Formats: sequence, structure tokens, C-alpha cells
Amino acid sequence: MKKVYTIGEALIDFIPHEVEVPMSEVESFKKRPGGAPANVAATIAKIGGKSAFIGQVGEDMFGYYLKKVLAENRVDVTHMLHTHEANTALAFVALKKGGEREFAFYRKPSADMLLDREYIKTITFTDNDILHFCSVSLIESEVKYAHIEAIKKVKEEDGLIVFDPNVRKNLWDDQVVYAQTIQEFVPDADILKVSDDELRFITGEDTEEEAIYHLLSQPITLLILTKGKEGVTFFIGDKKINVPGFDVPSIDTTGAGDSFIGAFLYQFSLIDKKLTDLTPDELVSMGSFANAVAAMVTTKHGAISALPTTEEVETFVSGE
Repeated sequence: MKKVYTIGEALIDFIPHEVEVPMSEVESFKKRPGGAPANVAATIAKIGGKSAFIGQVGEDMFGYYLKKVLAENRVDVTHMLHTHEANTALAFVALKKGGEREFAFYRKPSADMLLDREYIKTITFTDNDILHFCSVSLIESEVKYAHIEAIKKVKEEDGLIVFDPNVRKNLWDDQVVYAQTIQEFVPDADILKVSDDELRFITGEDTEEEAIYHLLSQPITLLILTKGKEGVTFFIGDKKINVPGFDVPSIDTTGAGDSFIGAFLYQFSLIDKKLTDLTPDELVSMGSFANAVAAMVTTKHGAISALPTTEEVETFVSGE
């Protein structure tokens, strides 16, 4: 089984008790573990895969809580560090109709942004490892260069690189620089996962067709385009493979995209094949499983706390 390393932020999502009201009118929140790379690692481990989280949290109650939650979900937290120099990041969330979200982040700087690139040099990767990262931690800070070092080390071992931009515009002051930064890292990816509502921002193209063409011109092997309840489309070689999604009563979409890519990578980690050797039938099966996990996550609040077990996913897919 391949091992998936995720690198970046682990943070606390504060989910509102009141829904369908703007952030300014929310009166109380409940804490939930979160952060896209942490969510992905937890998804993989909870449903039976091997994952490790590389990142840094504060020397505070939130940081130790996050480490405990990931460990309880069987994530390898050997490379989850603590620092006195900054606090664990916080994200306050307001929930709109249909589970869509509004965010307010407390992260200037937070502990995750101070992850030292020198620490990454001490980690040993193999050709059986997968590295997953997002764009939140590519902001100009030490953690960006930790990402660059990790990508370089995994590539040197012929491991696999997975990039999910997971766009969060309100964390960047300059949106042009943000889009350019994402574009700079796209060529590093063997697998690029984007959502349909991120295409225009990432590529600068006006239409979905032009945006997809732009991304496929990059040296990536597999492009994954997620479309919410409409499912997912895989682009690999000259193939375009559509996999329908599941229409469920969503109450919170936090972590849905993270659980999708986590579930997909779990499925891929079980197969002793290269990306280019995957058949359309295998991609349909993997996509359907990942769609199911993501759909189930949206029916509960939070991200990690909403993750289903493998048995629950199988029951959901079978319709029992």
C-alpha cells in the first residue's frame, strides 16, 4: 500500500450554531478540527489507508487537540511539530443555504506558516510515497519553502505529487499574485484536482473549456475536475471520464473536496499501478467511491468529525 503524506495547515474550524445568517450575526460557534491537508490525511487513514501529516501547530491547547484527533484517526503524526512562536490557526465559518460557507481566518502569522524547510530535509521519502499539498500554505512565508523542499525530495525519489489548490481568496491580499503562485506550482503536479468554481480564477480563462485546455497543456498526468453533486470528470491522456455524483441534503460543505481527494488517493494507494495504467473502469469505481465519501461529509457539520467509515460508505453506495 502506498503512503500519502500531506503538508500544510491543521487548524480549528469554528462552526456556527446558527445557519443561513452572515458571519456578523452568528452568536456562537463550536470547535471542529480542520485544515485541508489534515482533512485529507484523516480521510485516508480513517477508511483504512496509510497517511502522515507534515505541519506545525502552536504549543497551545488547540494544537495538542488537533494532534490528538489526527492520531485517534490513525494518521501518522511523527512530523506534526509544535512551536512557541505563534498560535494554532483558527477559522470561523458562517453557513449559507445549501451548506456553502463564508470564512474569517486568524492566521497572521499562525504556527503552520512557520514550518522550517530545514526540518523537511530530515524526512525520508520513497518511490512508493505520495505527497499532497494545497495553495493556502504557498503564501510568502517559511512554509512555502518547506513545500518546495518536500516536492523536490519526493520527486527525487520518483514519488507522486498531488496538488489541490483549494482556493481561499481571503487569505491573500493580492489576488493576482495568488493566481500566479498557483500556476507556478501546477507543473509540479502529477495529479491536479480543481473544482469547477476555481477554474476561471486559477487559469484566467473565460470559459470552462478554455480553462481545461489551459490546464491540460501543463505537464500533469491526471486532471480531476470536481463538480459538487454533479460528480467528477477525469482527464487522462486522451480520455475524458465522467462519474456522476450523489444528490444529498447538504448542511455543511466544509471538507467535502478534501474528503473527495482523500478517498480517491486511498483507492489509488491500494492499486499496484502507475497513473497512466489506470483503466476507465478503475477510474469510474474510484471516482464513485470518492463522490460517495464527499457527499456523506456534507450531511454533517465539520470535516474530520463528519468522515464516514468504509462500512458506512459501502452501505451508502449500495442504497441499503
